[in-house]
Amino acid sequence: MCGNVSANELKKIYLSPPHMSGKEKSYIDDAFESNWIAPLGPNIDAFEKQLAAYAGTADAVAVSSGTAAIHLSLQLLGVGAGDIVFCSSFTFVASANPIRYCGAEPVFIDSEPDTWNMSPIALQQALEDANHKGKLPKAVIVVHLYGQVSKMDEIISLCEQYEVPLVEDAAESLGSTYKGKQSGSFGKFGIYSFNGNKIITTSGGGMLVSDDVELLKKARFLATQARDTAAHYQHSSMGFNYRMSNLLAGVGRAQLEVLDDRVAARRTVFENYVGAFSDRSGISFMPELMNTKSNRWLTTLVLDEMETNTTISELLYALTAANIEARPLWKPLHLQPLFENCRFYAHAGDESICEQLFMRGICLPSGSSMTLIDQVRVIDCMNDVFDRAEEKSIQSA
Repeated sequence: MCGNVSANELKKIYLSPPHMSGKEKSYIDDAFESNWIAPLGPNIDAFEKQLAAYAGTADAVAVSSGTAAIHLSLQLLGVGAGDIVFCSSFTFVASANPIRYCGAEPVFIDSEPDTWNMSPIALQQALEDANHKGKLPKAVIVVHLYGQVSKMDEIISLCEQYEVPLVEDAAESLGSTYKGKQSGSFGKFGIYSFNGNKIITTSGGGMLVSDDVELLKKARFLATQARDTAAHYQHSSMGFNYRMSNLLAGVGRAQLEVLDDRVAARRTVFENYVGAFSDRSGISFMPELMNTKSNRWLTTLVLDEMETNTTISELLYALTAANIEARPLWKPLHLQPLFENCRFYAHAGDESICEQLFMRGICLPSGSSMTLIDQVRVIDCMNDVFDRAEEKSIQSA
């Protein structure tokens, strides 16, 4: 409970709920009226073309999830048993699971403090070591965390130097830009997610984008059970059931039409939080690199527990008790039991940036439909926690 109001008396404030535009139903109605219900149809064709145009890539393939898109990208790059793939450690597990799907092993790369994303310093060390051993990775998966684009110039330069393909996991950063160019459009492949909590949603789904049209033709083939062009059901390759339905693509078309509005709304939410806590020491929000624009999918911050006299656990407890959904930052993948034996390259020596961020960070409610009244409720709850901690500190001094 924050203040004197119990959680039972207040509606729940969610972290990142879906935000419908009102236009989705018309596209769904069109699909029903035309009977295009299967994983093909006009909505899929249009959604792919419109997303590719937005991202600035030659083509796009709509699939069942962002995870499926990553898996297909690795399949197309020939990743297999015994291979290694470098991956950001500070991310959701779906970024790395497809590496294991292919029978390969992930090597995790630390973050750097300017963007919280993949450290070019750690990546360079990992590539130098791999080159010395005569076994370079089959791919590098860079994740654009919480909407902030990574240091792409440095990362692209390193990948080109060692001739390693780059895959951008832009699941969280659709609508974000780096030097005016859309995230997801820099690598050999880019992937987006349309999960229910993303900046736009198709309920569940993803997109694979690339400038290599021929490889994306193969992606469509693999995503549709790799059925050969024969009169009977013939399969020469192992395929997957990864295509998006025409119904969900209709939702995506309507959502894409309002993407820029959703980015603007989330950036406003972020700015409101920053303004509310600008006078408090010990609170640092996720930075935005010069010449980049984050979609601010989630507003995230880290606490200096000595300055605020507050722990992340205490803050999470108070928000949860007030019926406000907040979450810790992603637990680094190299700390996950699933990947406990995998190699990890830290940003500087033995000092892990992503571990520090994980221990000190929190995600705040950031939905594009969030009202100012609800945001003030979150801010008031947090201020109540900070004020109580300050009073307690003064009394014990």
